[in-house]
Amino acid sequence: MRIDCWIDYCASLTVVDGDTVKCDGQNMRLLGEGVPFVSGIDTPEIGSHAKCVKERKLAPIAKGRLKELLAEKGLRVVTSGAVDKTPSHRPLVNIYRTNGEEIGKKLLREGFARSWSPKRRNDLCD
Repeated sequence: MRIDCWIDYCASLTVVDGDTVKCDGQNMRLLGEGVPFVSGIDTPEIGSHAKCVKERKLAPIAKGRLKELLAEKGLRVVTSGAVDKTPSHRPLVNIYRTNGEEIGKKLLREGFARSWSPKRRNDLCD
C-alpha cells in the first residue's frame, strides 16, 4: 500500500538535475507518478556522471526545463513514503502543478525524461 504525505515546508525548491530537486536542502527524486522501485522517470546525468558526450549535452536541457516548471507558483510536493537506494536515501516524490499535472510525467511527455524500471537500463549513449 502506498501512503502519500504532503510536504508543506518547502521554503526553497530548487533543481539539482533533470529528475532531482532540493527542498530546503534535502535532495528528492521525482517519481513521475511511478511506483517506488517498480516504475518512474529518469533523465540524463550531469557532468562526470554522464556516460557520453550526448548525455552530457542533454542533461542541462532537462535540468533547465525542470527549472522552468518549478518557477510556477502553488506547486504541491507529495512524498511516496519511500526513499531511493542511493547513499543519500532521497525521498521519492511527485510534484504537482496547480492544474493537477504531475511534473515528472510532463517531462516524460515532452521528451526530457525516459520511463524507468529496474529491469530496463536507460542508456542515452547507444
